Amino acid sequence: MNSTARNAVDHALSKVPELTLGFWIVKIAATTLGETGGDWVTMSLNLGYLVGTLIFFAAFVVLVSAQIRAQKFHSYLYWATIVATTTLGTTLADFCDRSLGVGYPGGVSIIVVLLVASLAIWYRVEGTVSIESVATVRVEWFYWTTILFSQTLGTALGDWVAGDDRGGLGLGYEMGAVIFGAGIVVVGLLWLSRRISRTALFWFAFVLTRPLGATLGDLLDKPVAQGGFDVSRFYASGILFAFIVVCIMLIPQRAARRTSAA
Repeated sequence: MNSTARNAVDHALSKVPELTLGFWIVKIAATTLGETGGDWVTMSLNLGYLVGTLIFFAAFVVLVSAQIRAQKFHSYLYWATIVATTTLGTTLADFCDRSLGVGYPGGVSIIVVLLVASLAIWYRVEGTVSIESVATVRVEWFYWTTILFSQTLGTALGDWVAGDDRGGLGLGYEMGAVIFGAGIVVVGLLWLSRRISRTALFWFAFVLTRPLGATLGDLLDKPVAQGGFDVSRFYASGILFAFIVVCIMLIPQRAARRTSAA
């Protein structure tokens, strides 16, 4: 790799946080906020899934564009963009599951196809889907589009496992959180073993943290009769937002280096 290409890679990676325990703590909180925040806009404000999706899609485009234009890693900008993908993922999954009437299994199937297509196109064009390849504007769009679909799939998976309507498995929010939490632990152990591609494990973990956040979010704000704690979506979102800000302030937010990329 020549010096120009190497500098481009280093510059791009400097806008992505290092994969630490702190990263995953904030990621799970952000996905939970995406669930409560998305439901607050679409359900509590009664704007509906289509309008909510359009609102969050606009925020997604604005924030991803800002992230791509940034000259270096900005923790608040990066996590604001992640939250935009989680809220958009929530409303997009709900739109597929409910407004399109395909149910949870149908929604999961549609989004799996979109995620696989995003990864396949990225791989075909660039020859890799590792975050080490995020060195150009085109690849950054691949990166954020794939993250969006992974967040959307996570939402749909969480609803499918926990919900008892629309073809859901009806396991409940607590059991759903346990299942996806256990899945994350398994991925973590495989990561430590170094026997499986860390790129593949990164994307598996990224998908699994979303349904964990979705089930935790639903556990917070759903009515007691539905197995939740009936916390106001507005207040739950505010608490999660404050928690994320505190984490960003207290947990070191270092830019990822090439050697520590997934």
